[in-house]
Amino acid sequence: MEIKSELNKGQLFQDLELLSKQVVEGFISGIHKSPFHGFSSEFAEHKIYNSGESTKHIDWKLFARTDKLYTKRYEEETNLRCHMILDNSASMYYPQIKNLAIDNLNKIGFAVLAIGAIMNLLKKQRDAVGLSIYSDTYDFYVNEKSSERHFQMLLSKLNAVTTSSSSSTETRTYHYLHQIAEKIHRRSLIFLFSDMFQTEVEEKELFESLRHLKYNKHEVVLFHLTDAKHELAFDYDNTPKRFVDVETGKHIDLYADSIKEAYQKKLKSYLSDLKLKCSQYKIKYVEVDVRSNFSNVLNTFMTERQKFI
Repeated sequence: MEIKSELNKGQLFQDLELLSKQVVEGFISGIHKSPFHGFSSEFAEHKIYNSGESTKHIDWKLFARTDKLYTKRYEEETNLRCHMILDNSASMYYPQIKNLAIDNLNKIGFAVLAIGAIMNLLKKQRDAVGLSIYSDTYDFYVNEKSSERHFQMLLSKLNAVTTSSSSSTETRTYHYLHQIAEKIHRRSLIFLFSDMFQTEVEEKELFESLRHLKYNKHEVVLFHLTDAKHELAFDYDNTPKRFVDVETGKHIDLYADSIKEAYQKKLKSYLSDLKLKCSQYKIKYVEVDVRSNFSNVLNTFMTERQKFI
């Protein structure tokens, strides 16, 4: 259930590439005490040493700084394929924000900027990236490439993401995830950015579509985007309010406190089922509050990339 937000068409950001770089630079400056100190070169060229491997390529200088064993990687070993999936449905435009900024984002703004930041890191590693965008239709698909022209095209597409019309219909996330799964043939690291809003009767289909993403030995990460204050904590003052489903247009007038307990119980059950299915299907589930910074997303990316290669 969502509070209705006014959906403004147009570019989300004036310069997504610049903002993405700022996110990455801020993140890197915050990990100077981690094993990834010296990120610009070390992240591209090192992996964790596994017991039993040859010690020939251990980087002893890095060991002296981190007290951890890493082996050097060569460029041809580090390339991977990464596919981003963006939920562009109406519910992703909550909460209503007139002027998006790096520290003032709704769900779609957070997702676009997070994808831009990950793409910035992928570009540094010469990794290939692809993109799928869906709303009430399968809006966009492009397979994985690593050229500069390709990255600029993806940035342009992300920067031009617009809202659905005011008469947007329900989004069948599961339907488009099945289609996307059929298109990604070569083993890839897949990141799905979505608020995972579905009607109750479609939960089984949604879980099956998540399982489909795992076919062909893909690794899948679900970044579950929420506005934790309102959507999880249901933190509203107890005055009469009209709650409007932005996807169906249905509404209900009530006092927030009158349904808070029942709402949170229902939501807790759904989230528990979602996390359980992700665990069963070996999909990494990451809950993300769009009012937080990007460290959770980028830390997850770094960890999953190292595991994948």
